[in-house]
Amino acid sequence: MKIAKVVGVAVSTVKEPRLEGCKLLLVSDADPTGKVIGDPYIAMDIVGVGPDELVMIVEGSTARMACSDGEKPADVVIVGVLDSLKYNGKTTFRK
Repeated sequence: MKIAKVVGVAVSTVKEPRLEGCKLLLVSDADPTGKVIGDPYIAMDIVGVGPDELVMIVEGSTARMACSDGEKPADVVIVGVLDSLKYNGKTTFRK
């Protein structure tokens, strides 16, 4: 799992049929303080995330397994929303 921050929304009216009804968000990798550290990419939201949330993502075959039927062509899936992070004995992020 990795830490990422929701930075936008991706809208696609034409897509692979198995992605119909899936919420797609734009996320960027983040450090333990919540600071964005990478270029944005698209992730499937299966937990109902809001804007600017710090989230947990999974990638690759783990992402496909996280989807309800395991058949969605997803490479990145948001699997949780972070409420706080403690790193090296110090709280670095709190919602």
